[in-house]
Amino acid sequence: MENYTFEDMYVDLRNGYMIYYTYVRNRYVLFRTAKNCYTQKLLSTNPKNPQPKMSMLTLKRVKEIFPHMEDIEYRME
Repeated sequence: MENYTFEDMYVDLRNGYMIYYTYVRNRYVLFRTAKNCYTQKLLSTNPKNPQPKMSMLTLKRVKEIFPHMEDIEYRME
């Protein structure tokens, strides 16, 4: 997915896709909940790097972490 850009992900989120990705050794799913509001749910845990199970993100924060996302998948569920 090396050609997958932030703009592509933004369009996918607006169209109702759920984005699965790895960030700092943890697996997450990201989806849009409202305008400029996204929910990030933790799918896997890493005891050396505890994270909240669910958090709310703004589009600005999503854009900040996008370059560090790995193994990006998108699904319609």
